Amino acid sequence: MNIHEHQAKSLLAKFGVPVPRGYVAYSIAESISAAERLDGSVYVIKSQIHAGGRGAGHFAGSSTKKGGVRVVKTLSEVGSAAEDMLGKVLVTKQTGPEGKLVQRLYIEEGCEIESEFYLSFIVDRNNSCVTLIASAEGGVEIEDVAERAPEKIINIPIDLITGLQPYHARKAALQLGLKDRQIGEAVKFLEAIYEAFTELDASTIEINPLVLDKSGALIALDAKINFDPNALYRQPDIEKLRDLDEEEPAEVEAAKYELNYVKLDGDIGCMVNGAGLAMATMDIIKLHGGEPANFLDVGGGATKERVAAAFKIIISDPNVRGILVNIFGGIMKCDIIAEGVVAAANELDLKIPLVVRLEGTNVEVGQKIMTESGLSIISADNLGDAAEKIVNSVRGLK
Repeated sequence: MNIHEHQAKSLLAKFGVPVPRGYVAYSIAESISAAERLDGSVYVIKSQIHAGGRGAGHFAGSSTKKGGVRVVKTLSEVGSAAEDMLGKVLVTKQTGPEGKLVQRLYIEEGCEIESEFYLSFIVDRNNSCVTLIASAEGGVEIEDVAERAPEKIINIPIDLITGLQPYHARKAALQLGLKDRQIGEAVKFLEAIYEAFTELDASTIEINPLVLDKSGALIALDAKINFDPNALYRQPDIEKLRDLDEEEPAEVEAAKYELNYVKLDGDIGCMVNGAGLAMATMDIIKLHGGEPANFLDVGGGATKERVAAAFKIIISDPNVRGILVNIFGGIMKCDIIAEGVVAAANELDLKIPLVVRLEGTNVEVGQKIMTESGLSIISADNLGDAAEKIVNSVRGLK
């Protein structure tokens, strides 16, 4: 789960992480009021969307090349910038060409920057630990640094039992080129970030850039936090920060029915039980020349209603030109799947090819339900047969 920059900074500040003063605004008037409260001479106006590259982005349909982060010096300019951003679609290299609608801004005090760095803590699944990543090149995409100058990236693994130790932080500070009292400040800064990381069940905390200002203080000038969705049950205050407007509507709808759904770019909808089988189904669709439109795992305890809901979610994607249902009935009985598919197909008056492969518990009952439904369902004997049939059927429509 992602949150906005202003929310991330508010959380980090509670753990003692230094951040610039700022206020969220949802209108032009609120933007100007926020700037007045800052009582400064330089203001930074930041579009709040769940995507990076905001400053280098552009607004769809705008004749100017101004991005989603702007530095201004007067209240009048604050209002003009807010008018340019609010209600407009910001396109960055992370949003894709469709962009994201800007519905809130963060009005922040300016900062006199001496140096910029990159800093993050991530869950490192390859090494079963948390890894501290830092670079002397901040304010840019870390992927670009990794490709251009990988030697400038510091990776420090942290044992989950002992946690972050002062020597970890000192090592990072020294390799970033910090000196004297800055090293002590860096130790405190990194300890605060790590505490936030573990206490909030984060999967990533990224500070880019981490800046050293003219006074020698370290400040989190930008902040991004991702959370482990499996731990949200013990983080109710974090879950309240979720902005559903920033998420894929179909994925939000799927979550209501406890369905594991991820929208993809293909045209063959998939409904499968079990994550591993779902991955295998997508792989074999691609092997036969097709492109999956989604990952959808209905789980082992799905009801007829959940299966019907899953079917409707697949159909809600206008790119879907065919559907493959692949069920291996163990805990999930084939007749329940069949009833849900038939109910949804009848309600939606399905006009696109539907290939169904059933195997396992109550498979005969499930096949009978579909045969007697009167629907044009294409039956498949195995997974390879199912993938070939749906790919050929979809190709026939093009």
